Amino acid sequence: MADPSHEPAPRTTPWRILLIIPFIATLWVPFFNMKTPEFGGFPFFYWYQLLWVPLSALIIFIVYRTES
Repeated sequence: MADPSHEPAPRTTPWRILLIIPFIATLWVPFFNMKTPEFGGFPFFYWYQLLWVPLSALIIFIVYRTES
């Protein structure tokens, strides 16, 4: 039986708000819809999106470790 004095953890914490950053950074297309600067021959449009793959994983890892 559950302890009635135990309060559940809040669903929204400051750490979880960090998870919004990758969504805003990759879904706001006018921000990165350009060809320059190029990196390794790839236009900015492509390498910017690919850069967010490891950044998103890092943010998720940080939130997971702080919440558990």
